[in-house]
Amino acid sequence: MLCLDDFYKNGDDPTLPRRGDQVDWESPLSWDAGAAVDTIARLLRDGKAEVPVYAIGADRRVDTRVLDLAGSPLFVAEGIFAAEIVAECRRRGLLAGAYALRRPRGATFLRRLRRDLAEQRKAPGVLLRRGLTLLRAEPAVLRRQAGLGAQPARGGEIVRRVTELLARHPHLP
Repeated sequence: MLCLDDFYKNGDDPTLPRRGDQVDWESPLSWDAGAAVDTIARLLRDGKAEVPVYAIGADRRVDTRVLDLAGSPLFVAEGIFAAEIVAECRRRGLLAGAYALRRPRGATFLRRLRRDLAEQRKAPGVLLRRGLTLLRAEPAVLRRQAGLGAQPARGGEIVRRVTELLARHPHLP
């Protein structure tokens, strides 16, 4: 699993988009798409790559780790901005499939809030306001992801599609 959220830019990066005096972390411009695609290419070429470890509460990369595919030709890259790189990954022949996970909005809101509170990503009031904003924006986000080439699907549908992909390509593990 490659966590694409680890490719956010550091909070002091002067290229970060702003909304008033605040960084707009919901903008794809707050994320380093080029580094994400290059890392995916390296993973597929070499079978392993050094990837950043991002601390959301600190608004910065705090470490790196090696992601080793252990011989697998397939892996999952996930994150809110994943659809932003679908076209480039497809153009470079790096893409087996692209999906936008479709869940009930209320469940997504509660999962996100529970995770963010447990990880102490931001102050609780900030997390609640951000969560409500994302809850309202979710249908538009899903439409945008679909427009970028990710197929909206529920978890079970994604499992079925990956299983079909593996059946069509029996040389894959």
